[in-house]
Amino acid sequence: MNGAPRASWIKAGVDPVEVARRAGHSVAVLFRFYAKILRGVQHHANELINRALTDQGG
Repeated sequence: MNGAPRASWIKAGVDPVEVARRAGHSVAVLFRFYAKILRGVQHHANELINRALTDQGG
């Protein structure tokens, strides 16, 4: 399997631990090879964190 499906999973917000498991990699390997993509989802992660903090009244 090439990396395209895994990249799509990461971009879609699938937990990196699950992506690594399905790819047969460790999370460290996943992060090393897909670091650019993982950095690219920072905006989405920030939105999720802000939403969680708002919901908690923080």
